[in-house]
Amino acid sequence: MDYLFLIAGFLLLIKGADWFVDGSAGVARRLRVPTLIIGMTIVAMGTSAPELAVSTAASFKGNNSIAISNVIGSNIFNLMVVCGACALFQPLSIKTSTLKIEFPVSILAAGIFLVLCWMGMSLNRVEGAILMLLFLCFLLWMVRSAKKSREETEEEEVEKSMPIFKCVLYIPIGIAAIVLGGDLVVDSASAIATSFGLSQTLIGLTIVAFGTSLPELVTSLVAAKKGDADMALGNVIGSNIFNVLLILGVAGLVSPMAVLTENIIDGVLLMAMSLVTFLFAWIRSNISRGEGIVMLLMYAAYIFYICLR
Repeated sequence: MDYLFLIAGFLLLIKGADWFVDGSAGVARRLRVPTLIIGMTIVAMGTSAPELAVSTAASFKGNNSIAISNVIGSNIFNLMVVCGACALFQPLSIKTSTLKIEFPVSILAAGIFLVLCWMGMSLNRVEGAILMLLFLCFLLWMVRSAKKSREETEEEEVEKSMPIFKCVLYIPIGIAAIVLGGDLVVDSASAIATSFGLSQTLIGLTIVAFGTSLPELVTSLVAAKKGDADMALGNVIGSNIFNVLLILGVAGLVSPMAVLTENIIDGVLLMAMSLVTFLFAWIRSNISRGEGIVMLLMYAAYIFYICLR
């Protein structure tokens, strides 16, 4: 039953995130919110909703190792697997503004989290509040930047968007599915880990991280196949920023969490992989197919390491 609950939880997370994104994006389009704001906020938050549900539920239930390792594992999966897989379809071209602003912000967010954890080997409510404050600052900065380059949405585009009654219906249903799915994933993953004598950290870094990152993987692969490579990378970077600042901030506020030495090591590896990805992107302003293969191999090596550990 635990395996069935785990699968059911993942399906609810994925479908719930899909409904939430569709409903929120439909409302945003009808209110003539710029596409940039939709992509970097609503879509990124929607695809990060499973991580938020899982980590918050884990924090409530005292499964702190799952709460932290889920975020770190998801961010590593997003960078290495999502970007690497997208690059196999076509090289990921990257805008200069993304390289100069959003990407460094995602690396800085991971660095701040590491420093806060290293200082006290815990993530308490004060540190959670600091991460939440930084997230709000980032969100306000994104909205302000987008307004400067705002372009009016065409009336034709508004007419093609989802009917308003569907938007209003999809948002609460999506949120309910995400919350229920997160609860099922945490309970079943913890039970499976216990039955096999596996640590919650390993389960969080692998099974749970993969399941909660499926929305990012699907969204980015579809964007890459349609030739919108910048959206693919933007979704990953935006989600990684949300994961660290918003999700760990909320989890820390809900319940103070002890940080294990393994979490610090995984955080350092996340920083290292972020820098490698940034270097690949910076050299030619794109991530080539060859570099995508290297990133996938790096992730395989990481999985081998944590299983061995």
